[in-house]
Amino acid sequence: MARAYLTEVRVTDFGPYVTKIILPLDGKVKEGAVDCDTFSVYVRRLDKCGKQLLVQKFRSFDPNVPKDMVESRGFLTVTAAYPSDLEGNCMEESDIVTLEIKHGPGQWLSSELGQDGPFNTFINSAHTITQVKPFQDEKDIVTGLVFDNKIKTMNPDLYGWINSVSSYEACPLRYGYFVPQGLGEKKPLVIWLHGAGEGGKDVTAAYAGNKVTALSSGLVQSFFGEGGAYVLAPQTETFWMDSGTGGIEANGKTKYGPALKACIDEFIADNPSIDTNRIFIGGDSNGGFMTVRMILDYPGFFAAAFPVCEALPDKCISDEELAKIKDLPIWFVAAKTDTLVPPAEYALPTYKRLVEAGNKDVHFSYWDKIEDLHGLADPVDGKPYEYFGHFSWIPVFNNDCDFDFDGSKVVCGGEEVSLLQWLGKH
Repeated sequence: MARAYLTEVRVTDFGPYVTKIILPLDGKVKEGAVDCDTFSVYVRRLDKCGKQLLVQKFRSFDPNVPKDMVESRGFLTVTAAYPSDLEGNCMEESDIVTLEIKHGPGQWLSSELGQDGPFNTFINSAHTITQVKPFQDEKDIVTGLVFDNKIKTMNPDLYGWINSVSSYEACPLRYGYFVPQGLGEKKPLVIWLHGAGEGGKDVTAAYAGNKVTALSSGLVQSFFGEGGAYVLAPQTETFWMDSGTGGIEANGKTKYGPALKACIDEFIADNPSIDTNRIFIGGDSNGGFMTVRMILDYPGFFAAAFPVCEALPDKCISDEELAKIKDLPIWFVAAKTDTLVPPAEYALPTYKRLVEAGNKDVHFSYWDKIEDLHGLADPVDGKPYEYFGHFSWIPVFNNDCDFDFDGSKVVCGGEEVSLLQWLGKH
């Protein structure tokens, strides 16, 4: 008889990972009865339907991740084991055991993302958890347990998120959204536009392929006052930088402008408690391109913008277009080590032109490099893990962007603020 187990998935700096495996037992065990060596965990990473073993080339900038075509299967590393409740919270005694799974950069077997062509998509991980060392429960010595029937996956970071699709006939867009739970009468709207890898048809990837769900966390919601903020994450089937060929084009144009504006307008109409004077737009890379494109094409509609590692070439922005946003609050984010979208060709000259044009509320958190600042990834040679320089959305979602281009702290309303707090004050 197959034994049931549950998994917990969390959206981390490096995307969604299996972080815990939860095992119901027949009897209670006390703290210390099980350890990291009590169970082995073998995983088979399957397609979303759970039928086909994925054979993939893992596209990653992490040198520890294989670059060749490999089968998605192998053993996971257990980092902790303890009695728990059904949600994986530690207890002194329980008939449930939780295994914590090593995850993050380099741990590709515990990732819940696979590739569908150029796009990231959620997969179905099938685990076999085998007892390899006996332990004592309340009655007897326990041996020979095998768990291989996953009955539930919990993803607390997705709680409150809903998926839908716009009704714009010419080009309907899928989108995920979060409705704030606060009691305020009018609430702002934060729009996030995904990067190139989060396009396609798995809309959940638009807000969980990266740590966009941080925008719905209690901390970030508190920055927008008692009511919190709506969050909207639209998705393209190709790329925001697609001007008609189906691929990424560096010509400064897009075919998605009217479709995205229609999606935003429809969402606002469906949610009348949105404050139309507080509509904020941001996005990373491909989505950073679209963020700048939207504020240029729809001046006066957005209250503030936060383009991250944005990919709209500065040479594609005319002086006439730039004049349209010289009074718009904008906060750029990028890293000097970004070789994929070099800031010297994109955000940096645009920022400097806005300063010269007299924009009094334009900021730029220009990182020397993108590092793990919170101990979430294993150090390398005793130093904080360094991400690829393009990943400057990581400090945004961790609320670490609080400095300007000259290194000084950004001040708004007499207070030092982070980018996300700055949004809440507009």
